[in-house]
Amino acid sequence: MSRIAYVNGQYVQHSEAAVHIEDRGYQFADGVYEVCEVWNNQIVDMPRHLDRLGRSLSELSIDWPMSRPAVEFVLRQVVRRNKVRNGLVYIQVTRGVSKRDHFFPPANVAPSIVVTARSSNPAAVNAQAEAGISVFSYPENRWPRVDIKTVALLPNVLAKQSAKERGGKEAWYVDADGNVTEGGSTNAWIVTKDGKLITRPAESGILRGITRTAILDLVEREGLSFEERPFSLEEAYDAKEAFVTAATNIAMPVVRIDDKVIGNGHPGSVATRLRELFHTATDLKVV
Repeated sequence: MSRIAYVNGQYVQHSEAAVHIEDRGYQFADGVYEVCEVWNNQIVDMPRHLDRLGRSLSELSIDWPMSRPAVEFVLRQVVRRNKVRNGLVYIQVTRGVSKRDHFFPPANVAPSIVVTARSSNPAAVNAQAEAGISVFSYPENRWPRVDIKTVALLPNVLAKQSAKERGGKEAWYVDADGNVTEGGSTNAWIVTKDGKLITRPAESGILRGITRTAILDLVEREGLSFEERPFSLEEAYDAKEAFVTAATNIAMPVVRIDDKVIGNGHPGSVATRLRELFHTATDLKVV
């Protein structure tokens, strides 16, 4: 099936979708994005994703490209037009098209918006979760404002490629104090040997993941032992379980970190249970 994209007011063939060469997203990575899971013809946690999009835009002084209800409409339309039952819908907003200049463009330059959607194979993702993944540590080298979901992802690309070349699926950033911050495109979690769930606070140093927030709601609902605090790489090596969270994989068990087998080398019961229950703790918007 031919894919459809939304680009600055028009639905176009994905193969023909394009933005101007002087779009500031291309020139300066001057833009932000969001990715929502599509599950059983429903967009998962769209209000939270758009809340975070609004915050990212505000932090960079970029205007909404259209009203929020209009953005919601476009997201639904792109999912429908691509007949995505299970997959992802992606939205990117940049500061717009203007001559290349580090200063912001004139006030009459409108932000650019692109929305795409694609299907995924739930069976393949579930099979990966049943086996678990490997992650590799990587020195934290990003700018401090990782709380803004910008399209400036080159450090993440390099970290994840480094992990891939060593046989891993994700990289875990480690700060100067030896603590894990987050993954290249995920939030990081461990379960201690006494059964306590640990993840780093989102006040600074990490992105406040929407999937992370839903998992925290689920943890509270299920009465699991939990602590929001930094954890070291050494503590992660010694953990009973580890996993990562993101819209692209929900809760993905980690069975190896660097050369260390985690727990018994198989996906743990906590991560597996959170994965099973995840959509019961989310806001589902029918497409």
